[in-house]
Amino acid sequence: MIDTRILNSPFAEPSRHWELDENGIPTGTPASGRRRSEFIVPVPPPKHKVKAQANLQKAGVQNTKKDERLTFATLRPWPGGSRVSAEGEYEEAGVKKRAAIVIGPEYGTVGPDLVREAARECRDWADAMVVCGFAFDPQVGDSTMNLGRLVVLKARMSQELRAAEAYKAGGGNLFVVFGEPDIALDQADGACVVRLKGVDIFDPTTGEVRSSGRVEDDVACWFVDTDYDGDSFFVRHAYFLGGKDPFEKLKTALKAEVDEDAWASLYRTESRHFAKPKSGRIAVKVMNHYGDEAMRVFKI
Repeated sequence: MIDTRILNSPFAEPSRHWELDENGIPTGTPASGRRRSEFIVPVPPPKHKVKAQANLQKAGVQNTKKDERLTFATLRPWPGGSRVSAEGEYEEAGVKKRAAIVIGPEYGTVGPDLVREAARECRDWADAMVVCGFAFDPQVGDSTMNLGRLVVLKARMSQELRAAEAYKAGGGNLFVVFGEPDIALDQADGACVVRLKGVDIFDPTTGEVRSSGRVEDDVACWFVDTDYDGDSFFVRHAYFLGGKDPFEKLKTALKAEVDEDAWASLYRTESRHFAKPKSGRIAVKVMNHYGDEAMRVFKI
């Protein structure tokens, strides 16, 4: 935010001017001398970014726990970069900190290049970087998010934000942080087994990352593509968790009795054995009870 917009005296020749970026938007940095005479057509930021920032100010960022929400005391546009859209101030364990806000494309996925470029812009001044997107590329995983002291959070934006009325409301879980799944891949005698060990959950109130207590409390279902081609995820194994009585709702929905032995083969955190993939890769997709998902790809 520019506090003092007037740089020069009205009674003297201008000696400074505000620097503009390649889109004609002020960067907030004063430059010496007079501005060169030329045509300038400012390019405003995309509307979905402006509306998303307005909702982020009101709604904050929620994780999968009810009382753990990252709220911003202030949130203002950041003029100094092409990837970082806004700067927010928040409090963590009683200490005031700064967060860089990155808004992904309205149509398409947030890729690893966007995350790395945004991190380079804000790593000198931000304590955390919140990357908001409607969808994330599978390559945006552990290695991409591990950027030294900078805490990087993937916040999935609700599809409700696409509706104009949702932008005005500013409530609900519009931005949700879903932790990275803790997955183990075991191989023996030409066969593979995937084990879902838990989910790493970020607590925005303390800044700590902890492992989920019970997998069933944080994961609704998970799927395995045992021969991932790198483009399309094909569900070859499906497993369902969560709920105190996993059979009751299914019985109600199907209006029939459920074979508990058959259901038990799907209610598990360890996959069935499968052969090594011809493509050399498998993919595991995990979904929580809000419908948010995270995906990891393993090379074999």
